[in-house]
Amino acid sequence: MEIGGQLKVMVKKNNNNKYGVYVEVESLQLDEEQRELIMIWGIFRDDLTKFMPVQQSSTDGTTETPFVKDCDRLSVELEFEESLAPFYVSILLKSKLGSNSKTSTIRSHRKTNFIVPVGFRSGRPSPLGISLLNDGFINFAFFSRNAYSVVLCLYADTTVDKPALEIDLDPYVNRSGDIWHASIDCSSLPFVSYGYRCRSSSTDSKGHRVLPDPYAKVIEEFGPRKCLGRLCNESAFDWSGESRPNLPMEKLIVYRLNVARFTNDKSSKLPRDIAGSFSGISDKLHYFKNLGVNAVLLEPIFPFDEQKGPYFPWHFFSPGSLYGPSGDPSKVANSLKEMVKKLHANGMEVLLEVVFTHTSEISALREIDNSSYHHVEGGEELKSRNSLNCNYPIVQQMILECLRYWVTEFHIDGFCFINSSSLTRGFHGEFLSRPPLVEAIAFDPLLSKVKIVADSWDPHEMEMKEIVFPHWKRWAEMNAKFCSEMRNFFRGKGSISSLATRLCGSGDLFLGGRSPAFSFNFVTRNVGPTLVDLVSYNSIESSWNCGEEGPTNKILVLETRLKQIRNFIFVLFVSLGVPVLNMGDECGQSTRGSPEYSDRISFDWSALKSGFGTQVTEFISFLSSLRIRRNDLLQKRSFLKEDNIEWHGAEGGPPMWDDPSCKFLAMTLKADPPLSDLFVAFNGGDCSEKVALPPLAAVDTNWVCLVDTSLPFPGFFTEEGVPLEDGLETYEMKSHSCVLFEARSFI
Repeated sequence: MEIGGQLKVMVKKNNNNKYGVYVEVESLQLDEEQRELIMIWGIFRDDLTKFMPVQQSSTDGTTETPFVKDCDRLSVELEFEESLAPFYVSILLKSKLGSNSKTSTIRSHRKTNFIVPVGFRSGRPSPLGISLLNDGFINFAFFSRNAYSVVLCLYADTTVDKPALEIDLDPYVNRSGDIWHASIDCSSLPFVSYGYRCRSSSTDSKGHRVLPDPYAKVIEEFGPRKCLGRLCNESAFDWSGESRPNLPMEKLIVYRLNVARFTNDKSSKLPRDIAGSFSGISDKLHYFKNLGVNAVLLEPIFPFDEQKGPYFPWHFFSPGSLYGPSGDPSKVANSLKEMVKKLHANGMEVLLEVVFTHTSEISALREIDNSSYHHVEGGEELKSRNSLNCNYPIVQQMILECLRYWVTEFHIDGFCFINSSSLTRGFHGEFLSRPPLVEAIAFDPLLSKVKIVADSWDPHEMEMKEIVFPHWKRWAEMNAKFCSEMRNFFRGKGSISSLATRLCGSGDLFLGGRSPAFSFNFVTRNVGPTLVDLVSYNSIESSWNCGEEGPTNKILVLETRLKQIRNFIFVLFVSLGVPVLNMGDECGQSTRGSPEYSDRISFDWSALKSGFGTQVTEFISFLSSLRIRRNDLLQKRSFLKEDNIEWHGAEGGPPMWDDPSCKFLAMTLKADPPLSDLFVAFNGGDCSEKVALPPLAAVDTNWVCLVDTSLPFPGFFTEEGVPLEDGLETYEMKSHSCVLFEARSFI
């Protein structure tokens, strides 16, 4: 109290199901002349200035109750109906001095009313979000440094706009540091959902919308500006019998897909409640197995701004309702877990693309605490993009807890971090050489054991950036150089030295403490040109139309395009690193030259039966099997030694490394006995080349051709191999083609 000493308050639930509030003051704390002490009190929930009516209250909602003296103590005991709870009791003390009528008011040492919670507890600040306690109470913990007021809003019916109960969290009772908290017995109350109102100097004073808890694990969506956390634990799921594949990085063959677009087309022939969902992916498991891929990389599955796409999320701890049955958040979560469990049972891993560098405009973080969650310095560009201040401690904590949650709750096997260059920005937008978040992920005891991949693609500028990413020997990277330099080589613009570097695992990027397995190689992705468009248009990102822009009926142009498509797929599988295929490329899908993500279309399952779809999917399946069979050379964890590789130029001469016009390169990959060697050649030029195959030491072996991308289907690849004709030591390679030979014994 401001006069010294303490006001003691005890709240208990009596046997008559009423709440008793016992208030006590030691009389010795009062001036000797003071003869009477009165307690002025009122009860409220969401506004200290507006008291709820009780019996015998005055017009302003307060009641005056005199203290009763008992020995050296003064006390007051109040009783309240259980149905009123939860609420606060606001208390002031008024003393009458001596025999005159002069009075004085006694407040807390902070010069405020005494505030006592009834029917709920002050709660605890950890963990953030909600936690269900053993005694039926739910603890709420919510971070906001800059809010001067936080209101907990509880809903009994989520179809109505107005909460059933609002509790204005008291900054003295319900705040520890920057964490607002309360604990409420919800076992006897009808509440099903919750949210918060935040008031700060930066928010509009006219009306504060109910905001979702950033840590809510189960989210209910009611529109672009309304969503609530559900008051429940995550639904139970039976993981028994599950075995995580834990594939070595170098063994991965990755298929990137969009969950909704993968099966929502009617050609998928799936029921409406399964099409476009996680269950749809489970249903197509046989397709992945036929292709030979052993990991799926899902485009972001967090709730997102549907106007801008999945790369603009507004929440991080739950899968979006778009991807599950009937939009029920618990069923959506369980369908994701079922999908993961089924893929794991078939030896396949599940990786997620995640975006932690910015949010959509409808994210609640700006209204919760803009200056903590977002960049407010560092230029208008960062502010306008809703750029998350990733390396700010509270944001870093949220991201780490989110990632751990996805690993522990959903058994996710790894993450691909979109816009990874922004993960290296400091508080003021500056680039850091040792960003705390990136380092924390690298050394986290849980996260360091899953796949962590940096992707420099920026969803705002729609482009890939080449950056030096700090890796601590743990981070893999989406290899943008592989993409650009392979595109350039096969359109006649790149050098053979660049080709060689990418084939051997991009040592310029990964030699410093990492291995080729840290290079995730791709030629196309879910933005920019599709594989068909890459060879059909000149106007987009290192593309080449092969002689005519857009659709054509010219046989020569179509043949060249088909060779180029085979070349791009082939080089993915014979290069060291992890091949990443992109959904739709195998069935020839096109955006008619548009690089925009919004112009991507749903997967056309009927196109797989076309001539194009048949030969490309069979080629991918063949290359997947080859890569596994020859894992000694094509899935090496370490870089090739000089003794394991020999480079060749045309007609058996040395490579013309310094000639920028040279578009031919061949290599012999030398296996350790008893395995056999491989010979691979690439012709990115417009003319045929004579290839002199190196002599074989064993007299009982011969070179057999497994792949020649210039030949017509089905002859351009074969598992059995086509031997060189007797006496021939050279092979004629057509323009814009690749060949693969394997040494085989014929005894």
